[in-house]
Amino acid sequence: MDNQDILQRIQALVDEEHQLREPAASVPAGGSGENGSSGDDDGRSERRARLRQVEEALDQCWDLLRQRRAKVKAGDDPNEADARPVNEVEGYVQ
Repeated sequence: MDNQDILQRIQALVDEEHQLREPAASVPAGGSGENGSSGDDDGRSERRARLRQVEEALDQCWDLLRQRRAKVKAGDDPNEADARPVNEVEGYVQ
């Protein structure tokens, strides 16, 4: 996977993230339940879970891209960079 592939993956994940965050996505197709709620908490929880996965994948992609760019700058082979595990990438202190 080269930098262009990673950037394309990032763009696809960003597009999906935007779709998951759209207000229209918060009410499932079919409208609301009898008490004004969606009646579909599973849909919301599935969407939140997928959003979390997308955010984690984005963090991994950005980390991999930074690693590759650093290796190039240091004169090393960028293909030696590997995606780090989610728990490592998510544990970074900013």
